[in-house]
Amino acid sequence: MSRTSLNANPSASLARCGPQPGAAARPTTVPQRDIIAIGASAGGLGPLQQVLATLPSDLPAAIFVVLHIGSNSPLVEILRQHSNLPVHRAVNGAAIEPGHVHIAIPDCHLLLHDRHILLRRGPRENLSRPAIDPLFRSAACTFGSRAIGVVLSGALDDGTAGLRAIRRCGGVAVVQQPSDAAFPEMPTAALRRTAVDHVAAARAIGPLLARLIRENAGETPEIPFDIRLETAIAAQELGSMEANQQLGQPSPFSCPECRGVLWEIDDGGVLRYRCHVGHAFTAEAVQSDQSRCTEELLWTLLRNHRERAALADRMAEKQHSLQHDDLADMLRHRARGYQEDAEIIRRLLQNAGLQ
Repeated sequence: MSRTSLNANPSASLARCGPQPGAAARPTTVPQRDIIAIGASAGGLGPLQQVLATLPSDLPAAIFVVLHIGSNSPLVEILRQHSNLPVHRAVNGAAIEPGHVHIAIPDCHLLLHDRHILLRRGPRENLSRPAIDPLFRSAACTFGSRAIGVVLSGALDDGTAGLRAIRRCGGVAVVQQPSDAAFPEMPTAALRRTAVDHVAAARAIGPLLARLIRENAGETPEIPFDIRLETAIAAQELGSMEANQQLGQPSPFSCPECRGVLWEIDDGGVLRYRCHVGHAFTAEAVQSDQSRCTEELLWTLLRNHRERAALADRMAEKQHSLQHDDLADMLRHRARGYQEDAEIIRRLLQNAGLQ
């Protein structure tokens, strides 16, 4: 597989992916499911190893993986030790071939289009790049009913919107049993908000996938416009207020990434958000970031008030040594006020389980 630049575009626009009005009729032969997209986050490495270890070496499907993990992690090397299939770092412009596992690289979304892999430094989604939702949407947009989406262990809910996109385009949704996941939030969110086809423990997902790819994929419906549009945004083909206006309505909330206005998207009753430069979040991700910002602010206030109290006490000592007792008393009174404020903040942190 040859390596091409990140700006390479081996195919037509992702905004026009999927069946188009007036397109030629589909062939009468029914395609097989041959695209497997897997997303995992916290606690997802072990389940991913179990899935790959239980897949046959002659699997007639291509596998694509997004795992939220540090940039210096030897993920590919680790997974090679547990896989019957060859495991590669995803390469931009590489042809999609059955029987290979492609792992997203740090700081790039892994996308699929026109039988090729695309790596794009598009806007982060759910505070991540690579993110799971862009991979799932591009698989749905390009391959329709041939795509299978798998959500494994993880925190928050990245992958839920993408899994819903796969289902809307005729594909199959598979979720790790939450009780089997070290971090059940991601599987639980997918089950709560998506019509999932199969729920299984990690050790059973490999055999399940091997069975699913032997089944006929069925017909792919018309790819919904919003899925094509959001896939194009991740690929950096689109990103404007006009694009967002086609997806939702302006909200009173600001983007956790760039602080711009967020557009609110009602995705089948699930609230999601995008800013006009393309950053995307589920409502849960926005709330999580708001909690993070609140915690950071409280710790800063606690430090600031303790330092102000210590400084006022130091100034009082100095004024007392100069026999300026009235000024010293005023400074001590000020220090007590700062200490009382600091105690209130400390209790807020303690009550929130942050101390």
